[in-house]
Amino acid sequence: MDKTHSGTGYKGFSLPPALDANLLNLDGESHLRLRRLVSRAFTARRIGLMRQHIKQAAERLTEDLSRATTCDLVQTFAVPLPLVVIGDLLDVPAKDRRPFADWVSHMFAPDYPGQVAESVEAIHSFLVHLVADRRRTPGSDLLSALVAARDNGDALTEDELVSLAFLLLMAGVENVQHIISNGVHTLLLHPQQLNDLRDDHTLIPHAVEELLRLVHPNQLAIRRFPTEPVRIAGTDIPAGDTVMLGLAAANRDPERYPDPDRFDIYRTDKTHLALGHGPHFCLGAALARLEAEAAIKALVSRFPGLRHAVPADQLHWRASFRSHALKELPLTLS
Repeated sequence: MDKTHSGTGYKGFSLPPALDANLLNLDGESHLRLRRLVSRAFTARRIGLMRQHIKQAAERLTEDLSRATTCDLVQTFAVPLPLVVIGDLLDVPAKDRRPFADWVSHMFAPDYPGQVAESVEAIHSFLVHLVADRRRTPGSDLLSALVAARDNGDALTEDELVSLAFLLLMAGVENVQHIISNGVHTLLLHPQQLNDLRDDHTLIPHAVEELLRLVHPNQLAIRRFPTEPVRIAGTDIPAGDTVMLGLAAANRDPERYPDPDRFDIYRTDKTHLALGHGPHFCLGAALARLEAEAAIKALVSRFPGLRHAVPADQLHWRASFRSHALKELPLTLS
């Protein structure tokens, strides 16, 4: 069945169609068509070529941090790194990258009534102009490749381009920054395993998979809707009802993972649902992993005395109904 649902509505508001018509909310032939087009631009070769660029970006940020004795890792490292990476990938002007990250953050966790709607409007306007500019003046970036991508003569529509740009920027910045900050916080709570990473950098990819499983910011998947009545654990769910899938619960399933709440970089089962599954597996998964690995390697190499600047129970977490992420992470660097 080729059925489309608006799936990324958030508490109290829904995204406009031009932001909501993305891969997350499409199934069947509509999803396959868009995924084929995006995959041709979002290639493994393109991501592989970015490895050195990501490494250098992480090292530049740690060089900047080394001039201070303390920092808020969220604002000085976890946010800037994915902004550089995804901003360069889509050729977003440098002056617009931080405002975009702020709009997305306020969309998920507003500071005042009405800020969600303001942020969505700002994001929409920004992306419409970005796509229009890239159509007029294409370059070698991913967004230009998406503008040029065709499948049997069928190109992406303007709304599809805007929505895909939104998904790539949102997921590429929002999720990665929280994986980095949540991940560093978790590593600091487990000093022996952190020391193991310092001594053996080949363990870092294993640590990233365990962090994705245990402390990925997204507690819930986007809304889903059964196309026919189903019964799960004694509960009847009519066709068309909203279902919120608990990713955090699945990734801590005691029937799958021994001692599931324990952080263990040596865990043998590396599978998880943090990056999706099946047809909806994240197209940017390889890029997210590269960024997390580069971030951890740069930080543990540069700052052997890295530690919390305040007690862990005094950290502030972002108020959001569907994600678990730090608002700031004060650290002592030496």
